[in-house]
Amino acid sequence: MNADSTRLRAALAASVPVEDPAWRAALAAVPRELFLGDAVFRSSGGRWEPLRRRTAGDDEWLRLVYADKTWVTQVDGIAAGDASGSLAGRPTSSSTLPSLVVRMLDLAGVREGDRVLEVGTGTGYSTALLCHRLGDGNVYSVEYDARLATAAADRLHRAGCSPTLLVGDGLAGHEEAAEYDAVVATCAVRYVPPAWLRQVRAGGGITVCLSGWMVASGLVRLTVHDDGTASGRFAGDRIGYMLARPHERPPRPAAFHQRPGQVRPTRLDPGLVDDWTGAFVAQLAAPSAELMTTGDGVVLVDVATGSQAWTSTDGEGWVVHQHGPLRLWDAVEDGLRAWRAAGAPPQSEFGMVVRQDGTQRVWAGGPDGVGWELPA
Repeated sequence: MNADSTRLRAALAASVPVEDPAWRAALAAVPRELFLGDAVFRSSGGRWEPLRRRTAGDDEWLRLVYADKTWVTQVDGIAAGDASGSLAGRPTSSSTLPSLVVRMLDLAGVREGDRVLEVGTGTGYSTALLCHRLGDGNVYSVEYDARLATAAADRLHRAGCSPTLLVGDGLAGHEEAAEYDAVVATCAVRYVPPAWLRQVRAGGGITVCLSGWMVASGLVRLTVHDDGTASGRFAGDRIGYMLARPHERPPRPAAFHQRPGQVRPTRLDPGLVDDWTGAFVAQLAAPSAELMTTGDGVVLVDVATGSQAWTSTDGEGWVVHQHGPLRLWDAVEDGLRAWRAAGAPPQSEFGMVVRQDGTQRVWAGGPDGVGWELPA
């Protein structure tokens, strides 16, 4: 075992704030370098540039590996090790910063003897942490991307881990091994898949990042109840995961063309969507819209209907231009006004309920207060 790796792992484990010290022991035991391979991507000038171990050198590479940082490992399906040069595109897999990985597991309340379904094997690093904590026989992990799954299986084998690994749509869970004590997702979702609720025992939990096409997000832990409903509170952490691929936004044209439409003064400053919770509320209020920010305001686009809204200044204040069948800014503005009327509570005062009919609602300030139905 590389002495520098051991020392860096111990330092990383000591720096991470967790309630359950068993996760520090897992961080100190699992060599993250096994799961990053020999290359990662780093952002450079709006593109993704591969950073290779042989270029960085072993010492610098290990310092990079054990930085508490997310490293992108795949862009548009191309692994960093296979890239011949810098790429434009969207990240499609990453090794999440270790502190967030163990924060999720800590929040999930996973304990010895628990059977856990992990949705999104990714590099396999978080799977290895689960194996160290729970034992291989209690860990089930499903990965959507077959190439990622193959690479993760090899790395887990080299780390001495033998969990049950599956390739497929993790949103469907893995019914054959149900019931689980917990589902922990390393991808974000627009709504909680009903299959997860059916496969978690009463009293068990679902820990997931709720996100959407505006790329706003919130970390929530739900408890599954005897009647098949689930409810829980948001943690308030400022974190984000990539959306599960079946929940990804539809493709949009590379160029955005502003369309003329109805114009009116805005009732709120568009800068409210720059706020962490404000952006989350905007996404809840207009879940089919994508958000872009410009130096001149914000742009909302709904690819399916062609609806769009964009803000600008007219010398006296902000105005909004809206085109298409959906009034996207009206929906966002109504949501933000309702949130502010409730006292603009922070995300840690938000909660979520999944009802018996499968519909799902996020609320702010209290279960009977302002709320928004999730898309399904």
